[in-house]
Amino acid sequence: MPLILTEEQTMLKEAADGFLAEHAPITHLRQLRDSRDPDGVSRDLWRAFGEMGFAGVIIPEEHGGSGLGAVEAGVVAEALGRTLTPSPYFGSSLLAARILIDAASAEQQAAWLPRIAAGEAILSLAVDEGPKHQPSRIVTTAERSGNGFKLNGAKGFVLDGHIADALIVAAKTEGGTTLFLVDPKTAGIEIERTVMVDSHNAARITLKDVQVDADAVIGAVDGGENTMYAALDLGRACAAACLTGAGDEAFRVTTEYLRTRKQFGKAIGEFQALQHRAAHLFTELEIAKAATLAALQRLDAGADQADLAVSIAKAKAGRVAELAVQEAVQMHGGVGMTDEYDVGLFMKRVRVLNELLGDAGFHAERIARAGGY
Repeated sequence: MPLILTEEQTMLKEAADGFLAEHAPITHLRQLRDSRDPDGVSRDLWRAFGEMGFAGVIIPEEHGGSGLGAVEAGVVAEALGRTLTPSPYFGSSLLAARILIDAASAEQQAAWLPRIAAGEAILSLAVDEGPKHQPSRIVTTAERSGNGFKLNGAKGFVLDGHIADALIVAAKTEGGTTLFLVDPKTAGIEIERTVMVDSHNAARITLKDVQVDADAVIGAVDGGENTMYAALDLGRACAAACLTGAGDEAFRVTTEYLRTRKQFGKAIGEFQALQHRAAHLFTELEIAKAATLAALQRLDAGADQADLAVSIAKAKAGRVAELAVQEAVQMHGGVGMTDEYDVGLFMKRVRVLNELLGDAGFHAERIARAGGY
């Protein structure tokens, strides 16, 4: 399969890049951060995302979405990486939407998918519990109680969980993992907003004897693991796309600086040492982009070992984006870490994206275990 975008995908890329450059440039992130906005995201921008068709990119047309695939979802994620835009896109349009599309009842889909597609609702997936991404080690429990279940446990790194209209909670039941659609206002739920180092948002969520009805179950009781992992792999591949977008933009900003910053009477971009480093970074970024597009294409094709392609992409994109922002800061010199320059913001965003849904170590181990090591 050619590792290039189709004409339609290229048009979507241009539309997403143009829309975010105009309506949510890096100054948008700075404004939300400096004003200490209580939401940390713009709901007006999220509704505009819906109007443009970005919020419902993978949602079927019968529910108001665009009915597109993982590659198109990654195109939008890459654009978000270029502008560092705080958005509920990952939690709502990717993770939650994928679970609802794959496993939710007709009533659950009708209640939430059109609202996500329109940018009117924000949903969050609550999986992680420890300091690192380990979805196989969920200890939150769901015990049968009355005509439903009682949830107990704690979740962290819940993307935009402090403003979610609904939570999808992964919990252990008697025979496996079950997914629950939960109203965050239910008695026994405590939510603490955590503003991350990159000025994006997550939440810690505590569940203490949270009573939910049986119709809160998404899919089958004990049968949520495969659904959860399919959503996580889509999120991981799109996180890789976001990393390549951030790394590529940091590289672009840096090369522009190399052309204009002068030292000893000449542009520093004329120094051969910096040219070599820039050339190496360019090739690494191209490899990361290719690995990411390959993973997204394999997800769309339902190919064998698509999950391993996703892990390769996430690990590679994370390491390359980390190299890109480190080189950006170093080539800018000391001013690179000042708030006046944007490259420091890219470094912070890349650090968070690397942890999101598994860092390079997590994915390297996943690949090794699949190979029998």
